[in-house]
Amino acid sequence: MLQVSLVIPLKNEEESLPELEAWIRRVCETEQLSYEIIFIDDGSTDRSWDVILQLKAQNPNIKAIKFRRNYGKSAALHTGFGIVNGEVVITMDADLQDSPDEIPALRNMILQEGLDLVSGWKKRRHDPLSKTIPSKLFNAVARGISGIQLHDFNCGLKAYRYSVAKSIEVYGDMHRWMPVLAKWAGFTKIGEKVVEHRARKYGYSKFGWERIITGFLDLLSVYFVGKFGKKPMHFFGTLGTLSFILGFAVLAWLSYSKLINSEYGIAERPAFFFGIVALLIGTQLFLVGFLAELNNRNAVNKDQYLIESEI
Repeated sequence: MLQVSLVIPLKNEEESLPELEAWIRRVCETEQLSYEIIFIDDGSTDRSWDVILQLKAQNPNIKAIKFRRNYGKSAALHTGFGIVNGEVVITMDADLQDSPDEIPALRNMILQEGLDLVSGWKKRRHDPLSKTIPSKLFNAVARGISGIQLHDFNCGLKAYRYSVAKSIEVYGDMHRWMPVLAKWAGFTKIGEKVVEHRARKYGYSKFGWERIITGFLDLLSVYFVGKFGKKPMHFFGTLGTLSFILGFAVLAWLSYSKLINSEYGIAERPAFFFGIVALLIGTQLFLVGFLAELNNRNAVNKDQYLIESEI
């Protein structure tokens, strides 16, 4: 087994790749680390793949996968984690904003301090306010919901123990919440390291304003799936049962009132309609939980990404 695997998702980063590869190679050779660099080309439309092929000819430690189209960073990480062979797996962005000089320290935190995951903290950022303000808000909400005390959940520079990288399931846009996914998978030894954040040297950011909305939705999804993914009936069934009992109690009270005082009909009272709706909602929630349990029992991972080339 290698000492370090570096998984690097990218899209249209042809200018930064040669500098990044040389930097990683220099650090690993200086530290005498056996390593592999896994580039995941997420549907680039520039010369990124050609550059990777040129780098591969010079460095046999490079592996690479090219998607036929853009699937997103989570898909790239999922695919990269599937082929890693290092006792410590480190992810970083390809835009040179993450420093490879952090590799030895991140690796030591995993091996010497016994951590399962180490998340980078860009304490001093070189990003516009349109990125830093939403990021601070996301991190505050994530700390409150997950109970993980990290300053920067979304930092692309992270280190994982091999077993963690092979265990956690990354899908959708869940790459933003990798520490939360790891915790729900049972890996609770999560640490943090202040890392250098460099100003972008080439190109432009591939993420837009829409992540402000999707980030919160993804966090709610992570929380729900982590807490109730294996037992959906506990969530839907509980709500359905409470709603059904409430509706039944209202209708029972109206029926009792009708027996005592027949002057007013049950259907003429607003509470009657509330009771009926509560019964229907309770029944539907219970059925949703039951169907979710059936689906959960027969679930098969059908995530497939069309790979155009692999080296």
